[in-house]
Amino acid sequence: MQMYATLFSQNPLLFGGFCLILGLLVGSFLNVVIHRLPRMIEAQFRQECAVIDLPPDAPLPPPASRYNLVVPRSACPSCGHQITALENIPVVSWLVLGGKCRRCRTPISVRYPAVELLTGILTALTGMHLGFGAHAAAGILITWALIALFFIDADTYLLPDSITLPLMWAGLLFNISDGFTSLTSAVVGAAAGYLVLWTVFWLFKLATGKEGMGYGDFKLLAALGAWFGWQSLPVIVLLSSVAGAVLGIVMVVAAKRGFGKPMPFGPYLAVAGWAMLIWGNHLQALLFGGLAG
Repeated sequence: MQMYATLFSQNPLLFGGFCLILGLLVGSFLNVVIHRLPRMIEAQFRQECAVIDLPPDAPLPPPASRYNLVVPRSACPSCGHQITALENIPVVSWLVLGGKCRRCRTPISVRYPAVELLTGILTALTGMHLGFGAHAAAGILITWALIALFFIDADTYLLPDSITLPLMWAGLLFNISDGFTSLTSAVVGAAAGYLVLWTVFWLFKLATGKEGMGYGDFKLLAALGAWFGWQSLPVIVLLSSVAGAVLGIVMVVAAKRGFGKPMPFGPYLAVAGWAMLIWGNHLQALLFGGLAG
Protein backbone atom coordinates (compact mmCIF):
# COMPACT_ATOMS: atom_id res chain seq x y z
CA MET A 1 0.00 0.00 0.00
CA GLN A 2 2.83 2.39 0.86
CA MET A 3 4.32 1.74 -2.58
CA TYR A 4 1.08 2.79 -4.32
CA ALA A 5 0.77 5.84 -2.07
CA THR A 6 4.27 6.95 -3.00
CA LEU A 7 3.68 6.22 -6.67
CA PHE A 8 0.44 8.21 -6.84
CA SER A 9 1.85 11.07 -4.75
CA GLN A 10 4.84 11.48 -7.07
CA ASN A 11 2.89 11.00 -10.33
CA PRO A 12 -0.23 13.21 -10.44
CA LEU A 13 -1.09 12.13 -13.99
CA LEU A 14 -0.96 8.47 -13.00
CA PHE A 15 -3.22 9.20 -10.04
CA GLY A 16 -5.53 11.13 -12.35
CA GLY A 17 -5.71 8.16 -14.72
CA PHE A 18 -6.55 5.85 -11.83
CA CYS A 19 -9.28 8.27 -10.72
CA LEU A 20 -10.63 8.43 -14.26
CA ILE A 21 -11.02 4.64 -14.47
CA LEU A 22 -12.46 4.47 -10.97
CA GLY A 23 -14.91 7.25 -11.81
CA LEU A 24 -16.07 5.49 -14.97
CA LEU A 25 -16.80 2.33 -12.98
CA VAL A 26 -18.59 4.23 -10.23
CA GLY A 27 -20.50 6.20 -12.87
CA SER A 28 -22.02 2.94 -14.05
CA PHE A 29 -23.23 2.29 -10.52
CA LEU A 30 -24.50 5.87 -10.18
CA ASN A 31 -26.73 5.21 -13.17
CA VAL A 32 -28.34 2.46 -11.12
CA VAL A 33 -28.68 4.74 -8.09
CA ILE A 34 -30.22 7.54 -10.16
CA HIS A 35 -32.74 5.18 -11.75
CA ARG A 36 -33.64 2.95 -8.82
CA LEU A 37 -33.41 5.00 -5.64
CA PRO A 38 -36.47 7.20 -6.36
CA ARG A 39 -38.45 4.07 -7.25
CA MET A 40 -37.35 2.40 -4.03
CA ILE A 41 -38.51 5.44 -2.06
CA GLU A 42 -41.86 5.48 -3.84
CA ALA A 43 -42.39 1.74 -3.30
CA GLN A 44 -41.63 2.07 0.41
CA PHE A 45 -44.00 5.02 0.69
CA ARG A 46 -46.81 3.11 -1.04
CA GLN A 47 -46.25 0.08 1.18
CA GLU A 48 -46.39 2.20 4.34
CA CYS A 49 -49.57 3.91 3.14
CA ALA A 50 -51.15 0.53 2.40
CA VAL A 51 -50.39 -0.66 5.93
CA ILE A 52 -51.81 2.53 7.47
CA ASP A 53 -55.06 2.17 5.49
CA LEU A 54 -55.63 -1.42 6.60
CA PRO A 55 -58.33 -2.18 9.18
CA PRO A 56 -56.89 -3.14 12.60
CA ASP A 57 -57.67 -6.86 12.19
CA ALA A 58 -56.71 -7.16 8.50
CA PRO A 59 -53.69 -9.27 7.53
CA LEU A 60 -50.59 -7.45 6.35
CA PRO A 61 -50.06 -7.30 2.58
CA PRO A 62 -47.46 -9.70 1.19
CA PRO A 63 -43.94 -8.23 0.98
CA ALA A 64 -43.03 -6.76 -2.37
CA SER A 65 -40.47 -8.50 -4.55
CA ARG A 66 -36.89 -7.53 -3.84
CA TYR A 67 -35.90 -4.34 -5.59
CA ASN A 68 -32.82 -2.46 -4.46
CA LEU A 69 -29.53 -1.19 -5.82
CA VAL A 70 -28.26 -4.74 -6.34
CA VAL A 71 -31.30 -6.90 -7.10
CA PRO A 72 -32.59 -7.53 -9.76
CA ARG A 73 -29.83 -7.38 -12.34
CA SER A 74 -29.99 -4.56 -14.85
CA ALA A 75 -32.03 -5.47 -17.93
CA CYS A 76 -33.43 -3.92 -21.08
CA PRO A 77 -36.82 -2.36 -20.23
CA SER A 78 -38.19 -3.36 -23.64
CA CYS A 79 -37.30 -7.06 -23.97
CA GLY A 80 -36.03 -7.95 -20.50
CA HIS A 81 -32.58 -8.98 -21.75
CA GLN A 82 -30.24 -9.04 -18.74
CA ILE A 83 -27.14 -6.92 -19.19
CA THR A 84 -24.00 -9.05 -19.20
CA ALA A 85 -20.64 -7.96 -17.79
CA LEU A 86 -19.26 -7.35 -21.28
CA GLU A 87 -22.29 -5.19 -22.09
CA ASN A 88 -21.76 -3.14 -18.94
CA ILE A 89 -18.27 -1.76 -19.57
CA PRO A 90 -18.58 2.00 -19.00
CA VAL A 91 -18.94 4.03 -22.21
CA VAL A 92 -17.18 1.35 -24.32
CA SER A 93 -20.11 -1.08 -24.33
CA TRP A 94 -22.54 1.64 -25.38
CA LEU A 95 -20.29 2.59 -28.28
CA VAL A 96 -19.71 -1.02 -29.37
CA LEU A 97 -23.44 -1.77 -29.24
CA GLY A 98 -24.20 1.36 -31.23
CA GLY A 99 -26.32 2.71 -28.40
CA LYS A 100 -28.86 -0.13 -28.74
CA CYS A 101 -29.90 -3.28 -26.88
CA ARG A 102 -28.01 -6.28 -28.24
CA ARG A 103 -31.16 -8.41 -28.45
CA CYS A 104 -34.05 -6.16 -29.48
CA ARG A 105 -32.05 -3.16 -30.81
CA THR A 106 -34.09 -0.70 -28.78
CA PRO A 107 -32.10 2.55 -28.38
CA ILE A 108 -30.29 3.01 -25.06
CA SER A 109 -30.34 6.56 -23.77
CA VAL A 110 -27.13 8.49 -24.33
CA ARG A 111 -27.41 9.69 -20.75
CA TYR A 112 -26.03 6.41 -19.43
CA PRO A 113 -22.58 6.80 -20.99
CA ALA A 114 -22.79 10.56 -20.38
CA VAL A 115 -23.16 10.01 -16.62
CA GLU A 116 -20.28 7.51 -16.69
CA LEU A 117 -18.04 9.88 -18.62
CA LEU A 118 -19.01 12.86 -16.46
CA THR A 119 -18.27 10.90 -13.30
CA GLY A 120 -14.92 9.75 -14.66
CA ILE A 121 -13.84 13.24 -15.69
CA LEU A 122 -14.97 14.97 -12.49
CA THR A 123 -13.38 12.24 -10.37
CA ALA A 124 -10.07 12.67 -12.21
CA LEU A 125 -10.20 16.46 -11.92
CA THR A 126 -11.01 16.27 -8.22
CA GLY A 127 -8.25 13.76 -7.50
CA MET A 128 -5.60 15.69 -9.41
CA HIS A 129 -6.65 19.00 -7.89
CA LEU A 130 -6.57 17.79 -4.29
CA GLY A 131 -3.67 15.37 -4.65
CA PHE A 132 -3.39 11.83 -3.36
CA GLY A 133 -4.59 11.57 0.24
CA ALA A 134 -7.57 11.94 2.54
CA HIS A 135 -8.72 15.22 1.00
CA ALA A 136 -8.90 13.66 -2.45
CA ALA A 137 -10.83 10.66 -1.10
CA ALA A 138 -13.31 12.99 0.62
CA GLY A 139 -13.61 15.24 -2.42
CA ILE A 140 -14.27 12.28 -4.70
CA LEU A 141 -17.02 10.99 -2.40
CA ILE A 142 -18.60 14.45 -2.40
CA THR A 143 -18.40 14.52 -6.20
CA TRP A 144 -20.15 11.16 -6.55
CA ALA A 145 -22.91 12.16 -4.15
CA LEU A 146 -23.50 15.48 -5.94
CA ILE A 147 -23.69 13.79 -9.35
CA ALA A 148 -26.34 11.37 -8.06
CA LEU A 149 -28.30 14.18 -6.41
CA PHE A 150 -28.07 16.35 -9.54
CA PHE A 151 -29.75 13.80 -11.79
CA ILE A 152 -32.23 12.44 -9.24
CA ASP A 153 -33.55 15.92 -8.48
CA ALA A 154 -33.61 16.87 -12.17
CA ASP A 155 -35.70 13.77 -12.91
CA THR A 156 -37.98 13.50 -9.87
CA TYR A 157 -37.75 16.71 -7.78
CA LEU A 158 -36.37 14.54 -4.95
CA LEU A 159 -33.20 14.87 -2.90
CA PRO A 160 -33.15 11.60 -0.96
CA ASP A 161 -32.36 11.71 2.76
CA SER A 162 -30.35 8.52 2.24
CA ILE A 163 -27.77 10.64 0.40
CA THR A 164 -28.06 14.16 1.85
CA LEU A 165 -28.01 13.22 5.54
CA PRO A 166 -25.00 10.85 5.39
CA LEU A 167 -23.27 13.51 3.29
CA MET A 168 -23.84 16.08 6.03
CA TRP A 169 -22.67 13.80 8.86
CA ALA A 170 -19.63 12.74 6.85
CA GLY A 171 -18.69 16.40 6.42
CA LEU A 172 -18.91 17.06 10.15
CA LEU A 173 -16.82 13.97 10.94
CA PHE A 174 -14.19 14.81 8.33
CA ASN A 175 -13.79 18.31 9.73
CA ILE A 176 -13.23 17.10 13.29
CA SER A 177 -9.54 17.26 12.40
CA ASP A 178 -9.90 20.50 10.39
CA GLY A 179 -10.23 18.76 7.01
CA PHE A 180 -11.62 21.41 4.68
CA THR A 181 -12.52 23.81 7.50
CA SER A 182 -12.65 23.92 11.29
CA LEU A 183 -15.20 21.86 13.18
CA THR A 184 -16.81 25.02 14.55
CA SER A 185 -17.21 26.44 11.06
CA ALA A 186 -18.60 23.10 9.84
CA VAL A 187 -21.22 22.89 12.60
CA VAL A 188 -22.27 26.50 12.08
CA GLY A 189 -22.27 25.91 8.33
CA ALA A 190 -24.58 22.91 8.62
CA ALA A 191 -27.03 24.78 10.85
CA ALA A 192 -26.89 27.99 8.85
CA GLY A 193 -27.20 26.16 5.54
CA TYR A 194 -30.42 24.55 6.65
CA LEU A 195 -31.85 27.67 8.27
CA VAL A 196 -31.06 29.99 5.35
CA LEU A 197 -33.21 28.07 2.87
CA TRP A 198 -35.76 27.20 5.54
CA THR A 199 -36.23 30.94 6.13
CA VAL A 200 -36.49 31.63 2.39
CA PHE A 201 -39.03 28.82 2.08
CA TRP A 202 -41.31 30.24 4.75
CA LEU A 203 -40.99 33.86 3.63
CA PHE A 204 -41.92 32.83 0.09
CA LYS A 205 -44.80 30.70 1.33
CA LEU A 206 -46.18 33.48 3.53
CA ALA A 207 -45.91 35.96 0.66
CA THR A 208 -47.33 33.78 -2.13
CA GLY A 209 -49.08 30.88 -0.46
CA LYS A 210 -46.87 28.49 -2.46
CA GLU A 211 -43.90 26.34 -1.59
CA GLY A 212 -40.86 27.60 -3.48
CA MET A 213 -38.57 24.64 -2.75
CA GLY A 214 -38.42 21.32 -0.96
CA TYR A 215 -36.91 20.29 2.35
CA GLY A 216 -34.26 18.31 0.48
CA ASP A 217 -32.73 21.60 -0.66
CA PHE A 218 -32.32 22.65 2.99
CA LYS A 219 -30.52 19.40 3.79
CA LEU A 220 -28.25 19.59 0.76
CA LEU A 221 -27.12 23.12 1.62
CA ALA A 222 -26.64 21.99 5.22
CA ALA A 223 -24.42 19.17 3.94
CA LEU A 224 -22.36 21.59 1.86
CA GLY A 225 -22.05 23.90 4.86
CA ALA A 226 -20.85 20.94 6.93
CA TRP A 227 -18.10 20.20 4.42
CA PHE A 228 -16.93 23.70 3.54
CA GLY A 229 -17.98 25.83 6.52
CA TRP A 230 -20.34 28.74 6.95
CA GLN A 231 -18.01 31.02 4.95
CA SER A 232 -18.84 29.03 1.82
CA LEU A 233 -22.59 29.56 2.02
CA PRO A 234 -22.80 33.03 0.41
CA VAL A 235 -20.79 31.78 -2.60
CA ILE A 236 -22.84 28.59 -2.96
CA VAL A 237 -26.18 30.37 -2.64
CA LEU A 238 -25.13 33.12 -5.05
CA LEU A 239 -23.79 30.72 -7.68
CA SER A 240 -26.78 28.39 -7.50
CA SER A 241 -29.28 31.26 -7.59
CA VAL A 242 -27.65 32.96 -10.57
CA ALA A 243 -27.32 29.66 -12.44
CA GLY A 244 -30.93 28.76 -11.66
CA ALA A 245 -32.21 32.13 -12.80
CA VAL A 246 -30.20 32.19 -16.04
CA LEU A 247 -30.94 28.59 -17.03
CA GLY A 248 -34.57 28.97 -16.00
CA ILE A 249 -35.02 31.95 -18.33
CA VAL A 250 -33.26 30.07 -21.14
CA MET A 251 -35.57 27.09 -20.68
CA VAL A 252 -38.64 29.32 -20.68
CA VAL A 253 -37.57 31.00 -23.90
CA ALA A 254 -36.19 27.95 -25.72
CA ALA A 255 -38.78 25.37 -24.67
CA LYS A 256 -41.70 27.74 -24.10
CA ARG A 257 -41.84 26.51 -20.53
CA GLY A 258 -44.24 28.42 -18.33
CA PHE A 259 -42.89 30.43 -15.44
CA GLY A 260 -45.40 28.71 -13.15
CA LYS A 261 -43.95 25.24 -13.73
CA PRO A 262 -41.72 24.15 -10.83
CA MET A 263 -37.99 23.78 -11.36
CA PRO A 264 -35.64 21.78 -9.13
CA PHE A 265 -33.07 23.80 -7.22
CA GLY A 266 -30.91 20.83 -6.17
CA PRO A 267 -28.97 20.55 -9.44
CA TYR A 268 -27.80 24.15 -9.14
CA LEU A 269 -26.78 23.59 -5.51
CA ALA A 270 -24.86 20.49 -6.62
CA VAL A 271 -22.99 22.41 -9.32
CA ALA A 272 -22.20 25.26 -6.92
CA GLY A 273 -21.06 22.75 -4.28
CA TRP A 274 -18.63 21.09 -6.66
CA ALA A 275 -17.34 24.48 -7.79
CA MET A 276 -16.76 25.29 -4.12
CA LEU A 277 -14.81 22.05 -3.72
CA ILE A 278 -12.45 22.91 -6.58
CA TRP A 279 -12.28 26.71 -6.64
CA GLY A 280 -13.55 27.59 -3.17
CA ASN A 281 -10.72 29.89 -2.10
CA HIS A 282 -10.70 31.76 -5.42
CA LEU A 283 -14.48 32.15 -5.42
CA GLN A 284 -14.54 33.43 -1.85
CA ALA A 285 -11.71 35.86 -2.57
CA LEU A 286 -13.50 37.06 -5.70
CA LEU A 287 -16.78 37.61 -3.89
CA PHE A 288 -15.55 39.02 -0.61
CA GLY A 289 -12.70 40.89 -2.26
CA GLY A 290 -15.18 42.51 -4.62
CA LEU A 291 -17.44 43.44 -1.73
CA ALA A 292 -14.54 44.82 0.24
CA GLY A 293 -13.37 46.84 -2.75
